[in-house]
Amino acid sequence: MSTTTLSTAKPPAKPQGKRGLSALLALALAAVLLVGVNMLADRLLSRARIDLTQNRLYTLSDGTREVLQGLADPITFRVFYSRRLGAAIPLYGAYAERVRAMLEEYAAVSAGKVRLEFFDPEPFSETEDRAMALGIQGVPVDQSGEQVYFGLAGVNLLDDERTIPFFQPDRERFLEYDLTRMVWELSNPTRPVLGVISSLPLNGDPRAMMMRQPGVGQPFVVMNQIRNFYTVRDVAIDAQAIEPDVQVLLVAHAQNLSEATLYAIDQFVMRGGRLIALTDPHSESQASRPSPGQRPATETSSTLARLLNAWGVEAPSDKVVLDLRGAWRVRADPRDRVQAVDYLAWYNVPTDGLNRTEVATAELQQVTVASAGEVRRREGSTVEFTPLVTSSTRSMLVDATAVRTDPSPTRLLSDFRPDDISRTIVARIRGPLNSAFEAPPAPPEGAERPADFPAHRPRTEGPANLIVGNDADILEDRFWVRTQDFFGQQVATPISDNGAFLINLADTMAGGEALVSLRSRGESLRPFALVDDIRRDAEAQFRQTERGLTERLEATERRLRELRQGGAAPGQPAANTVITPEQRAEIDAARAEIVRTRGQLRQVQLELRRDIERLETWLRLANIALVPALLTLFAIGLGIMRSRRRAGARA
Repeated sequence: MSTTTLSTAKPPAKPQGKRGLSALLALALAAVLLVGVNMLADRLLSRARIDLTQNRLYTLSDGTREVLQGLADPITFRVFYSRRLGAAIPLYGAYAERVRAMLEEYAAVSAGKVRLEFFDPEPFSETEDRAMALGIQGVPVDQSGEQVYFGLAGVNLLDDERTIPFFQPDRERFLEYDLTRMVWELSNPTRPVLGVISSLPLNGDPRAMMMRQPGVGQPFVVMNQIRNFYTVRDVAIDAQAIEPDVQVLLVAHAQNLSEATLYAIDQFVMRGGRLIALTDPHSESQASRPSPGQRPATETSSTLARLLNAWGVEAPSDKVVLDLRGAWRVRADPRDRVQAVDYLAWYNVPTDGLNRTEVATAELQQVTVASAGEVRRREGSTVEFTPLVTSSTRSMLVDATAVRTDPSPTRLLSDFRPDDISRTIVARIRGPLNSAFEAPPAPPEGAERPADFPAHRPRTEGPANLIVGNDADILEDRFWVRTQDFFGQQVATPISDNGAFLINLADTMAGGEALVSLRSRGESLRPFALVDDIRRDAEAQFRQTERGLTERLEATERRLRELRQGGAAPGQPAANTVITPEQRAEIDAARAEIVRTRGQLRQVQLELRRDIERLETWLRLANIALVPALLTLFAIGLGIMRSRRRAGARA
């Protein structure tokens, strides 16, 4: 018998060399594919981007596209950038790439009407001489004294020139605004005329400039910005008529106007002129800017009641609106334990206080006001009254004297009692208006009426359009802009949208609204509104409680001093008096009350500090741990879902 043994033979193993070669070939093909996809994307999708910022700060606005697509003649941008600057300071190198990308976007949107030229100015070269001739600013990059450049010069077919002497990274969020403004200026050589009547030195004070007082006498920053878009013309404070080519008239804190000047303003509106009227119950600007050689002004209010009341509007000059929302933190009384306190007369009006349906305010982030009054429609008036800037419901009215003479931030806060009423600070007025005058008034004494004096108009031919605001400090530099010196160049960086607000108003009046949305996009600050509200509410409550305890403490201490006198007559030494047992008992009770009151006061201050520290702790915890915790929970949930899917598939 024979036994046959069956054996199963394994297939021959694949050579390891061939397997490795296949892997290397696959890896090489993947690398080639990746490079090809990148090259194709760079060519076809070079301008594709996603802007995830809330205000879409890196997306060209509709206003920019409208300006660029409306260009009739080409504009040439010449960029002067020293590569050595980017090598020495990488921050400028990154910003230069951003500027180049933005300009290339402008050229693409304009269909070639915006032409670009880039230059690298070498030391002592013709390019450097050309840059200096165009107004580009050179700055030293090291101790050698070699100058570097990073600026832009624009020119149109008429050889009109505009320059950005040096690009500042601090103004990066305003880059689109600066570039589009330059395009607009070069494509619109004829500008509308804006007249100005004011008791403030809006266009500078030559007397102060001659005295060389630092920081005094310079034009307001907002007026310098307005000149980029308008021909600004000063109108005399005693003018009898407004020149017919003035399209928009700004009357800002004009005090003690004569009947003749009020009539001139009235007739300007009657014939269809557009008016921006800014009165003020207390001008912080005037109070802080005394005339050379003179004391600070004591009368700081202004009114146009004669005109506004006839037009159905009121702007009282004896009341100021206080608002807890957005109040500025200022230095408190040196004797106060708390070194900073909310000053309720100065505050930022955020987006919920700005009319989102009006073009001039739709895209603004905040407007800052100071010692502002309210504007309201008169009872029985039929004009269309549209609020533009309003206070919150956590506001109240106080007499203007509370902020005019020796204002106390602590006292204002301790006396603050909001009445749940939102008040209008700036409003737009539309509708047919009747003149405030039945006939022209007599000219001022010693003056003659102009030969071309226009005929009297009793009413407007169509609906009037005017802006009425009860705060001229909207124009004051310190409330909305910070100006710094950069090698002799003044660089203004806005901290609020006051400048954009005023120019937007003028644009809506003059009919040029293309730059309105763009001008409002600059400010990217994101305050913690909820946190600030909690802190302000806690401090307001603390101040009110503190004042009550302080008054009780002062009264007890006063009573204690009286008891220590022991009933002595005025001028009689206390040592000669005899204190009765009843007075001694009352003195001991007063001392105990003082100790108890001071303890309560310290407890109130401690609770305020604990509330703020507790809030800060929770915020830090949320910022540090909340996102990782959410990601961890998401990962755990995803793992559980996958496990269940696998278990279901096996079943």
